[in-house]
Amino acid sequence: MWPCLLLALALLAPPQPQGVPAAEAIPQLYYTVVKRLRTYSGAQAYCQDVYRGQLASLHSAARNQELQKLARTYTFLDVWIGAVTSRKTGKWESCWEDSSPWNYANWAPTHPRHIVTTCTTLSTRDGLWRSRPCFELRPFICQY
Repeated sequence: MWPCLLLALALLAPPQPQGVPAAEAIPQLYYTVVKRLRTYSGAQAYCQDVYRGQLASLHSAARNQELQKLARTYTFLDVWIGAVTSRKTGKWESCWEDSSPWNYANWAPTHPRHIVTTCTTLSTRDGLWRSRPCFELRPFICQY
């Protein structure tokens, strides 16, 4: 079973200073698109090591659209966000890396996939979420 909180791995890479403040969060959150390609666990570790944060969690359509537009200004690739879907106690569940409540989802049709544990991308084209193998290399969004 894949835990929602991944162990941090030491990654040596300079931060990319394009943090954008979140509009509705208290305490104030910032979001940064990192164009360096990482696996899901590598992206999560990068967010923790460089920003002392997590992969982004999205809790509203407005935040989803805001982060889609932000990501689209830096990459045309789908980006990792902080959600994992895995089988727990006999049923499939999605959860956020930051342990925040699962109160919003924007899955593309036929997603999330319920075959193996998957990680989640946000599409820069349509804003929909898709299940992807966690070992794929992708850019990502950190929140801190």
